[in-house]
Amino acid sequence: MKSEFDLSGEHILVTGGTRGIGQAVVLALARAGARVTASYVTGGEAVSALDKRLANLGADYQLVRADAAKAADVSALVERAHERFGGLAGVVNNAGVVSHRTIEDLEPEEWHRVLDVNLTGMYLTVQAALKRLEPGASIVNVTSAVAFRGMAGRVHYTAAKSGVTGLTRSLCKELGPRGIRVNGIAPGLVETDQMSGVPQAARDRYSGMIALGRIADPGEIAGPVLFLLSDASRYVTGATLHVDGGI
Repeated sequence: MKSEFDLSGEHILVTGGTRGIGQAVVLALARAGARVTASYVTGGEAVSALDKRLANLGADYQLVRADAAKAADVSALVERAHERFGGLAGVVNNAGVVSHRTIEDLEPEEWHRVLDVNLTGMYLTVQAALKRLEPGASIVNVTSAVAFRGMAGRVHYTAAKSGVTGLTRSLCKELGPRGIRVNGIAPGLVETDQMSGVPQAARDRYSGMIALGRIADPGEIAGPVLFLLSDASRYVTGATLHVDGGI
């Protein structure tokens, strides 16, 4: 009998799937037996390294270049996914960008860049994926603990991630009658590229804000994402799961 957590044979689309949280989710999905289509914007070592790791796992996967903020790219991504693996059992909207700008220094171009990738990209992906989603499909939108706390120098990022929470709540109402679940996940501080340049003093200060006393490994975010994709969460929709170590 298939376990509620078993994703064998399920086809999952992950945007921004070659770095950080996205990479951890893709690898966890592969280990859980899922077929994975993962997108990326910039090629290079991260893409080739993930390609090798997935191949070594014997995974069924494809890595596709697509900009989540461009409708044509997203449409082509969904069609590539469908052509290779058929209907979608799940979508993980993970593609995102971040920058640090105070409101005085925040140019309109940077405001739009951050909102276009972090928020508009989710709208484009869900809209394009709708016709390919199978009954009982699950959508997981990656937001951030910052959306619930605020942060100086991140008004554009916070606004985008707060929008993800509203998008999630409304989509669950629209898509629930079709049997499609929509949830969010709000990570706190995670050991990704964004943390690589943070001085040790700042890292220590951040760790002191966290109940568990440490910054998360990306794999610790992937587990809750898999829960929201699985049948174990089949009556969970419209929720945002906080995975922040107790900030």
